Amino acid sequence: MSQWIGWLRRLDKETPTAMVSVVASEGSAPRGAGTRMLVTAGGQEGTIGGGQLEYRAVEQARAMLDHAPGTWRVQDYPLGPLLGQCCGGRVRLLVERLDPAALDWLHDAEPGRMLATTFEADTVARRIFERETATRQSARGDRPEPGTRMVEPVGERPRPVYLFGAGHVGQAIARHMTGLPLQLAWFDTRPEQGGIDGVTVVAEEDIAHCVEEAPADAAILILTHDHPLDYHLTLAALGRAEPAAFVGLIGSSTKIARFKSRLAADGVLPEALARMTAPIGMPGVIGKEPDVIAISVCAQLLTLRGK
Repeated sequence: MSQWIGWLRRLDKETPTAMVSVVASEGSAPRGAGTRMLVTAGGQEGTIGGGQLEYRAVEQARAMLDHAPGTWRVQDYPLGPLLGQCCGGRVRLLVERLDPAALDWLHDAEPGRMLATTFEADTVARRIFERETATRQSARGDRPEPGTRMVEPVGERPRPVYLFGAGHVGQAIARHMTGLPLQLAWFDTRPEQGGIDGVTVVAEEDIAHCVEEAPADAAILILTHDHPLDYHLTLAALGRAEPAAFVGLIGSSTKIARFKSRLAADGVLPEALARMTAPIGMPGVIGKEPDVIAISVCAQLLTLRGK
């Protein structure tokens, strides 16, 4: 995830700040490479996993605040013997005193691009590239030294979620998506729902175009106030020339059975029907409360990561 990019963009340049980065990890480590947190004298944003590892890292970061901007050091932590953590992995951390004057690269830092980090004697230099080959870092062996260069993705591209319906469940899903690697596009046909932050009101005769325009990696969630509209959107989602990554429909077993029968009669092929997830939500989660459904659906979408 690229949440740390947002933290840097909001950085108070008058407040001395250190950044702790997980350069590499192996074994049972709390967080993976690319995880970061910011540390000031009085607080922090983010976490590298908590426990003694984070305690030591914050301690080092605060000590770094007394050094010149750009100062950096790399520290290795075998989690079992050194920190008494039972997970037994190994983590290599970069701790640096941030230089507010060296953050111009943030203007071009967008998911899908590559971030090149070069260790120099008195600073950590960064540049953004459209295309670069990522480098693999080890938690063992030689530590980075001046001249070492590593390349990583700026961040995971959030999965587009095309959410149709701004009722109680739709609002709960939108609320619980905050902070997740999911990017919301939210639609409803009712003018009165246009007052909800983030909702785009689309005429009923046009809303299927939103389904057709969703990118191939999108998750399409259909949970409107109207069964015929749900059917119209489901038919459009399953009839796309390029299948969406996920098509989910809310509803009772009776509704879903009727939809499947009608979809088949309308020419939807069995392999397309098999791509429909209905009802939405993680199997085994019981409850019809909007927040229960929303959390279950968000968890289900997170299972798509890497697919």
